Amino acid sequence: MPDRNPAAALSNGPSRVGEASACKRPAQGGPLVCAKLTIMSFPDQNPTPPAPHDHHDAHAHTGDGAGDSAQAQLRDIAEVPAVEVITTAAVHLMSAAAVKCGLADGDDAASLTDLDEARKLITALAGFVTAAAPEIGSQHAGPLRDGLRSLQLAFREASAIPDKPGQGPGEKFTGPVN
Repeated sequence: MPDRNPAAALSNGPSRVGEASACKRPAQGGPLVCAKLTIMSFPDQNPTPPAPHDHHDAHAHTGDGAGDSAQAQLRDIAEVPAVEVITTAAVHLMSAAAVKCGLADGDDAASLTDLDEARKLITALAGFVTAAAPEIGSQHAGPLRDGLRSLQLAFREASAIPDKPGQGPGEKFTGPVN
């Protein structure tokens, strides 16, 4: 049986499906990198705005504070290395696909299963990981490939009629998965 949590391959500790655990604390001891990305991606889930910076961009002030917050978020995302943005995006795709494959924690996991949606997410993840691998190196791509393979196997196991080898989600990018 495949790993119940493909995103755990990127984790530094225990994780549940839906949590992006590829977060790292910068060498300077600042906030977690993924927290900055989450603020940019899901503002409704993060009502606390990022802490203000010591410097102020006078051109960004709009009088209502909205420009200041947007500029602070842009500065924050500008500090995040590309490899962190790429791995965090992959973990989000991976987590969503895991839920759609029925791998979520809880009693309602079966009701959240949607293999049509899972196929789309896994295929997108496969293309993303395949394209990003040369840019992020094997240190980061390896765990992403492992999580992708686990999802592909979980999809096959969850399917009433499994796809032919090479026809499963993402296999046009990864090759057949056994």
